Amino acid sequence: MVRIKKYVLAAVCAIVAVTICWIPFALAVGTNAITYSDNPTIQPEGYPVRSVSLAWTSDASGDVSGDLTVRIRGVILGVEFVPGAAGVQPTDLYDVTIEDENGVDVLAGQGANLSNATATVVCPGVPFTDGTTTSIVPRAVCDQLELIVDNAGNAKSGVVVVYYR
Repeated sequence: MVRIKKYVLAAVCAIVAVTICWIPFALAVGTNAITYSDNPTIQPEGYPVRSVSLAWTSDASGDVSGDLTVRIRGVILGVEFVPGAAGVQPTDLYDVTIEDENGVDVLAGQGANLSNATATVVCPGVPFTDGTTTSIVPRAVCDQLELIVDNAGNAKSGVVVVYYR
């Protein structure tokens, strides 16, 4: 009987652990609500795409700064910037950077001067030239990233979604 109880307890613990790992979680850091979610969608080539959503609200100075508490490991495929709705939409031409642990903007400046009226999508990467053509190679990361928003206005909001594989 004791042996059966041990197995049942072990099975219940395993189910709880798996369930917790699959449930997205949110953390509040100052004025940043950081949400992490694993996107279960499989792309045609068979690789899962994951996403990290960062909902932010600016302080009185119009700025946001906070560490993403989940380490991102992979290649950044794209980043969406979604301004808040009317009344809480940021000031036009607001700026977003996402810095790695070395202070390098993984967006390579593509989060500058964003529209407050429409969502923007960028595909950040590292440029290289083969002598005649400049191409962009996706940016690999394995860091705890920091979201920084500037010039957004007082108590304005938006969402940044980072898609990676």
